[in-house]
Amino acid sequence: MTDNALAVIVLAAGQGTRMKSKLPKVLHRIGGRPLIGHVLDSARDLGPAQVLVVVRHERDLVADAVAGIGPDVHIVDQDEVPGTGRAVQVALERLDGFTGDVLVLSADVPLLEAETMARLVELHRTAHAAATLLTAVLDDATGYGRVIRDSTGAVARIVEQKDATAPEVEVTEINAGVYVFRADALRTQLARVGTDNAQGEMYLTDVVGLLRADGAPVAALTAPDAATALGVNDRVQLSEAARLLNARVVRRWQLEGATILDPATTWIDVTASLAPDVTVLPGSHILRTTTVASGAVIGPDTSLVDCEVGEDATVTRSDATLAVIGAKATVGPFAYLRPGTYLGDAGKIGTFVETKNSTIGAGSKVPHLSYIGDTTIGTGVNLGAGAITANYDDIAKHRTEIGDEVHTGSHNVFVAPVRIGNGAKTGAGAVIRKDVPAGALALSVAPQRNVEGWVETNRPGTKAADLAARARSAQEADDGA
Repeated sequence: MTDNALAVIVLAAGQGTRMKSKLPKVLHRIGGRPLIGHVLDSARDLGPAQVLVVVRHERDLVADAVAGIGPDVHIVDQDEVPGTGRAVQVALERLDGFTGDVLVLSADVPLLEAETMARLVELHRTAHAAATLLTAVLDDATGYGRVIRDSTGAVARIVEQKDATAPEVEVTEINAGVYVFRADALRTQLARVGTDNAQGEMYLTDVVGLLRADGAPVAALTAPDAATALGVNDRVQLSEAARLLNARVVRRWQLEGATILDPATTWIDVTASLAPDVTVLPGSHILRTTTVASGAVIGPDTSLVDCEVGEDATVTRSDATLAVIGAKATVGPFAYLRPGTYLGDAGKIGTFVETKNSTIGAGSKVPHLSYIGDTTIGTGVNLGAGAITANYDDIAKHRTEIGDEVHTGSHNVFVAPVRIGNGAKTGAGAVIRKDVPAGALALSVAPQRNVEGWVETNRPGTKAADLAARARSAQEADDGA
């Protein structure tokens, strides 16, 4: 349901210099989504009337990413006046006439869940507060704005670390950068905020002190888990946020019935999906929109990106991207499934096999040491070791078509375009350049020629030559006996 009395403003205008990256900070990814994607997902779970994102640094990159995440989200451009206060002020101009509550979020606080946001809004409304902020208590609050309380325990103001006195620096309660304001109170106080501070910026945090000075009620909610309220400012914090998010995701799938033997080495994106009775072995990554059906076993040491894995399939020590693996199929170990691979039910892609843009039918097997590209393979096929579909003629790609119940010899090369009919066979070492009719045996055999004495003549003095001479002498003795 839509909460028509709630609007959300997401602050995403900052450069994020501590990331030391060409990519805007809010577009760095954890759990398969950019930081701002996690924030927008949680915000929209509240059902607000409007969601606005304020952008400035790398404006077009951020705006395009936001459009891909939420086409209904409004983009607001911050002007050259710096600071979070100004960012909120320009967003409020787009909310002209809105008289409800405004939830302000930071695009670099990705672990904050909708449930905590909802509790913050509820407290704000129950307390009839002009502003309500989310706080957290940290052992080390370095770098964060401190929440300063008065003698009664009420929030008095927020001070940024660069502007804090020595006693204020010792405070361990921090401002999480998440607020709910009454829209009218926010508009009034932002008009009074200046830039007389260490950074020369319009601080949104100054609104809290101004409200208290006017006697307006300010409430605060302490986050139940301080880690969920922490922002991401550098690569160290990015990796820590990724770890915390992954632990949350892994635990959720465990509670849904998946067996994950080693959560510390298993990475699952928030966009992936596991059915009950899936088993994930150590060192495995299940990424992006991968879905894994019941009974499947993934790993160890396996990476799946945008894949679909069927029931009771097994994928061992393999790497797959944009691939479909059928029910009861087996993959690996050490297989590489590139985009466009479709492995049918009970099929097999075995050891040191690479596939690309190919369909391998139900019950068909590519057991080992093979490359299968741009190929259609029917049902019940067995390709011998070392099969190669030579799909590229240095100008264009061509397809190989292999019918049902085809069995091939070892070390075959299929030079595309070529068709192998149903039930056909090929001999070991064959190079197949022409279509093979159904039921035919295809051979490309050259007579074997042995050059007697070659090693002794061309490699004199080597162990091989000495052994060959002895063997020839022994053979001559046997022949003369």
